[in-house]
Order: sequence, then C-alpha cells, then structure tokens
Amino acid sequence: MNSSDWMNERKLNILRAVINDYIMTAEPIGSRTIARKHELGLSSATIRNEMADLEEMGYLAQPHTSAGRIPSVKGYRLYVDHLIRLTELTLEEVISIRNAISEQAFELNRLMRHVTSILSEATGYISIATIPKMNQNKIKAVQVLPVEPGKLLVVSVAEGGIVRNRLVRISVTPDPNFVQKVSRVLNSKISGLNMNEINLEVIRGIKEDIQVPDSMLMPILDAVYDCIGSIDSNEAYVDGTVNLLGYPEFHDPVRVRELFRLLDEENNIQQLLNRDETNSTNVTISIGTENRLEQARDSTVVSTSCPMGDSMMSSIGIIGPTRMDYSRVISIMKLDRRLFKNEFEKLYNGNNSEET
Repeated sequence: MNSSDWMNERKLNILRAVINDYIMTAEPIGSRTIARKHELGLSSATIRNEMADLEEMGYLAQPHTSAGRIPSVKGYRLYVDHLIRLTELTLEEVISIRNAISEQAFELNRLMRHVTSILSEATGYISIATIPKMNQNKIKAVQVLPVEPGKLLVVSVAEGGIVRNRLVRISVTPDPNFVQKVSRVLNSKISGLNMNEINLEVIRGIKEDIQVPDSMLMPILDAVYDCIGSIDSNEAYVDGTVNLLGYPEFHDPVRVRELFRLLDEENNIQQLLNRDETNSTNVTISIGTENRLEQARDSTVVSTSCPMGDSMMSSIGIIGPTRMDYSRVISIMKLDRRLFKNEFEKLYNGNNSEET
C-alpha cells in the first residue's frame, strides 16, 4: 500500500467505514454509528480514539465540535487508491447500458452525445466528453442536395462517421443534373483527402470539370471547406447538469453558478479532462483541490480516455461532489469506455466487430 503501510489495519477499516457511510448519508459520521453498523469488533470509545487520530493525521475532518467526522481530500485519496472495493454491476445494468450505447450510433458526434447522456443518467452526476482535433481526418463523401429554389444543402462525411452540413444560398435554381454532377466531381476530387491536401490545384481541377460560373460554384466550395474545418475542430459535450441540484453540496446557488459557467467554456472541459495518455487504459480521479481549475475544487472529476483508431483519443468524464459513489462510477466508466471503443470501431471500420 506504500503510503498506507504505516497505518494499522484497524485505522484503515475505520476510515473505509466512515467514507462509505458518508457517501451514502452526506452526514458527519460518529463513532457510535460505526460501532453499530460495522462488525469491526471494536468499542465505540476505541473507534472514537482512532477517528481522532485519523483527524490529526489529516484523513478526516470535524466540521463542528459536537459533530462526527467527514473525509478530507487526503482521506478520499487514500480510499480510492487503496481501500475501495469496486461495485460489480448487475447483468441487467450491463445489458441496459450496452443496448443504450449501441442505439443510434450512426456518426461520431451522435455517438458521443449518446454516451454522455447515458453516463450522466447511469451515475446521477454531470458527464463531460471531448473529441480531439482531427486535422488528418480524411473525407469519405460529399453530397450536394437541393432543398428549395435558391438553396442547396452540402453534406460532408469524414472517417469515423463524422457528419457536417451547411446550407448554401445561390442566385439561381440549378437543375437536378447540375446538382448530381457537382456531387460526383467533388467526390472524385476530394474523397480520401484531408483538409491540408485540398489545395489550389484540387480546386482548379474541380472548376475545370464542373464548368460553371464562380458565382454558382464558390458558395458550394466554401460550404465544403467550412464543413471540413468544423470536422477538424475540437468538440466538447456536457450532459446532466441538473443532476447536481439534488445533492446537498450543491444547494449553494453561487457554487452551482460558478460550476455551470465553468462548463460553458470548451477549453475548461479540455482542462478538466486533461490526462496522461500513456495511461490511457486507466481511470483518473481528481478530488477537490487536486483539480486544476478553481471552480472545480469542491468537486471530483473521474475521467478516462477512449481509443479512436490507432493514434487518436477522446476523453469522457464525470463531475460530482467529492462525496461521490466512487466504486459505482469507476465500474460504469470502465464499461462505457469499452463499449465506446466497440461502437467507434464499427463507425470507423464499417464492421460489426466487438470487443469482449
């Protein structure tokens, strides 16, 4: 146990009991409660003395003189690193989450929104996620569709099932043959290219093949380029913000407002999920003051990375009170990571392979 080797088993068992009870009740825990609920073979007086020692050592805190104890950040850290016993999800829960994630996974953005929604619902906390910048992502297909007179819809599909579309206004109403020709030429010229490879030579070749005035073609090309540019930008997702209002730690409107403002900025979400990708298979837990951002220092962030092909990683995470049900959240996070990987591989490879 390294940092906890010098602590005796009795203190560790009491600390685990205090944290488990506090997670469930949100009320300071007294020695009598521990003696009554847990079969530790210790008297209330002995437990009280051990809790006083744990407080002096920095693992517990006493919010009021007459109250019981609550865990400190140091106590939670020891708990999640050495004392936690992970919840084993029921078969029904696993099947429910698996079925929910596999639904409607037609493209990456929809899949990520779906995953964050399921994660917040399954844990009862806020879920956040990011997709990294993908400036080497290749275009798979471009389609131009007539919408109404003077309007066209440009749809771009990239690797990984990422879809973007833009509405284009042109001065004339093109005939269907023109629209089909534009789609055919665009696919022949830019399918398989990334944004950096669509240069002036490629654009010149498109113009030569389509043979229409720039006033008609350039709005379409601008829309295609805009779609590709948005594919290559970072994406951030947030779901379940209302969940935190049910926890007593978040009854303070000022605290809630600061956290919600934090989540309004994509860069902040990136920082909350900023991880060491060399440990991509692990779940990372940042508790209270361990978080980089001031507004998150009363909360816990649990995150993990999700592989996207051979070299890219997205990240998903949970934000909740430091009094988080760590055991259940970690189990759900590991399951979601594995299921996301399966669904991404289906989108990216166009097959139905599944990791067991």
